[in-house]
Amino acid sequence: MPTTTRPRAAGRPARTRALVDDAVAALARGLARHSVTALRIALGLVFLGFGVLKFFPGVSPAADLAQRTIGELTLGLVGPTAALLLTAVLETLIGLTLVTGRFLRTGLVLLAGALVGIMSPLVLFFDELFPAGGPTIVAQYVLKDVVLAAAGAVIAAVALGARLRLPGE
Repeated sequence: MPTTTRPRAAGRPARTRALVDDAVAALARGLARHSVTALRIALGLVFLGFGVLKFFPGVSPAADLAQRTIGELTLGLVGPTAALLLTAVLETLIGLTLVTGRFLRTGLVLLAGALVGIMSPLVLFFDELFPAGGPTIVAQYVLKDVVLAAAGAVIAAVALGARLRLPGE
């Protein structure tokens, strides 16, 4: 028995494609306009939250690592209590500059310096972070900071004048 197919309305695929293209273009414009600001605020909230935790003894899971890292980086000149306070103040300031957008360049310079310290445990405590070749939970905690560094690089690029461009611009 022969099958019959219903004739399609002429132009429907082209109209659907045009609607999808328009929606994608609108999404791209929205992302170009707002994504870096959203990234800046999100990164700021992360630093602000982690920084504030360090003001309260025993609350931050990274307190011991921060104290030990600063102790190593300063060759023992900065004690554990001062190291934690310094880290808390630094991370809180970075967070505030990123969230508010005020003094952003200063905050980004502080972030660049902080990221050196944040990533240092990978070198200073490698054997402790990767016993038997696999990463510990602390190593995973430090490794995720690569994403924070990349986010900071994007925010810094825009703060220094870079712009996202859409195709055809």
